[in-house]
Amino acid sequence: MVTTTLNDHQTERLHATYKHLHTHPELSMQEHQTAAFIEARLDELGLEHFRCGGTGVVALQRNGEGPVVAFRADTDGLPIAEDTGADYSSTATGKLPDGTEVPVMHGCGHDTHVAAALTAIEALAGQPSAWAGTIVWIFQPGEETSQGAAAMVEDGLWDRAPRPEVVFGQHVFPFLSGALAFTSGNAMAMADSLKLTLYGKQSHGSQPQDSVDPIVLGSHIVTRLQSIVSREVSPLSSAVVTCGSFHAGLKENIIPDRAELTLNVRTLTPEVRQQVLAAITRIVNAEAAASGAPQPLIEELYTFPQLYNDPEHTEVVAKVLREELGEAQIHEVPPAMGSEDFGALASAISVPSVYWFFGGTAANDPAPAVNHSPHFLPTLEPTLSTGVRAILGVLGHYVGK
Repeated sequence: MVTTTLNDHQTERLHATYKHLHTHPELSMQEHQTAAFIEARLDELGLEHFRCGGTGVVALQRNGEGPVVAFRADTDGLPIAEDTGADYSSTATGKLPDGTEVPVMHGCGHDTHVAAALTAIEALAGQPSAWAGTIVWIFQPGEETSQGAAAMVEDGLWDRAPRPEVVFGQHVFPFLSGALAFTSGNAMAMADSLKLTLYGKQSHGSQPQDSVDPIVLGSHIVTRLQSIVSREVSPLSSAVVTCGSFHAGLKENIIPDRAELTLNVRTLTPEVRQQVLAAITRIVNAEAAASGAPQPLIEELYTFPQLYNDPEHTEVVAKVLREELGEAQIHEVPPAMGSEDFGALASAISVPSVYWFFGGTAANDPAPAVNHSPHFLPTLEPTLSTGVRAILGVLGHYVGK
């Protein structure tokens, strides 16, 4: 039986690993130092590993004949200036794809994911008689941009690593530290981000009759898009359509010749996703025609896949976590409209997956900062040890003796 509790030395190293990662975040698909740090730790333990998907790292922890399972930890940070006041705060900078230099922080807690996974690897390495099988550890880059999972699959992840029976993952979240949450079935939304370029005809503001105004056109589109959820999608289904940016013009008395909008769409099922995207295309083109404007350009910026927790394995995971941490600490929650690319790892080889959340907020924190905030900083304990215990408990059930 796998031991899930950590001794003082392991806990101290867990904290040191987390603080190092928190201080040295890197942007999506640029996690070079992070990958090297992970590889150095794997070398210490003598684990076989390989690069995959650019800055991704895959480790194979083999311990005789037995089941094969996989666990994923994402590694990238965000372009946010940290404002937590921690003595291990990030002062790192990075460059966006367009060359813009920006501050970088682990504003979504991926540092906790990596630290917990590395600690779990070390804990399992120290008790080989308690388990048998192979664990595929996936340190995945580029989750925030939905590039990483796809990049690893395309780079031959499942040609180079053993095919697992099930893929697991977890994420820190701003609820009470020491608790865990799970959802069976549809767990997190698919996401689609689109860029709309609307074409008009420029004119002086005093001569609107000579223009085709893309700002008026865009305004009608933004308003009309809200009717998709309220009047086309069933009230029993979930969908969100957001216009996050609207840029047009340079001067108040010039009607511009174009406008650019960006949209973000969240849906829980492929059927609703297809319905909403089709409705967006229909509305955008129809409003352009109604304005006498040329057909707009609709471009996909990125897309996040469905995150579906296999009900049978989710039931097993929930039972294991309750036994490990106590009934009162484990909560079943509704689906989240946030998005993850984790699901692409399992769907690529048609195997089940399970993904859960562990809390990172201190009991005395009256207003915890949400993920992607400059103030987001999970409390060290029991957050980190809970993340490790969850990994060891679940994996230990599948590969333990």
